[in-house]
Amino acid sequence: MPDLVAPRSSVAASVRRAARAGEWDDHPTYAGVAGMDDAQFDTWTDRLVADAREGTPRPEGFVPSTNLWWVEGAEFLGRVQVRHRLTPRLRDLGGHVGYWVVPSARRRGHATAMLAAALPVANALGLECVLVTCDVGNTASRRVIEANGGLFEGRRGAKLRFWVPTG
Repeated sequence: MPDLVAPRSSVAASVRRAARAGEWDDHPTYAGVAGMDDAQFDTWTDRLVADAREGTPRPEGFVPSTNLWWVEGAEFLGRVQVRHRLTPRLRDLGGHVGYWVVPSARRRGHATAMLAAALPVANALGLECVLVTCDVGNTASRRVIEANGGLFEGRRGAKLRFWVPTG
C-alpha cells in the first residue's frame, strides 16, 4: 500500500528514472532532477521539505507549500503539493493542492488516494476547504476531485475549479 511521505533520498533512483523517462511535467521545482548526483538530490529534497516553513526563501509569487511524495517501498509513484495560501494567480489557475502521478502508474486509483491523503494535511494547516483545479479536458482529474468531495464552482479560462472540504 503506498504512503504519502516527505520527500526522501530512499526513492532517489525511482525519481530519477521517472524524470529520465520523460514522465515528468514542467513544474519548475522538479527541473533537472534526472541529472542530480546523490548530494544534489539530498540538498534538493531538504529544500522541498523546508518549503513548508514561512521564512524559507522562495521565488517571487511562490507561497509556503508542503511537498509530499506518494511512494510504495522504494518506488516513487507521484507527488502532491499543498499550498498554504492562495495568491491571485493560484486562485485563478493552481489552487491549494496540485498532484501528479507517474504516467506508468496512472489509472490505478493513486491520484484519488493521494488527494484523500493530502486533505488532512491541508486541514492541519487550518484550511477547512481547498481549491483544486484541473484542465477543462482532464476528465480523469475531474473524477479524482469529485471522488474526494469536490464541489464544482465554475470555469475560469481553461481551468475547472472545485472546492474540496478537508475535514
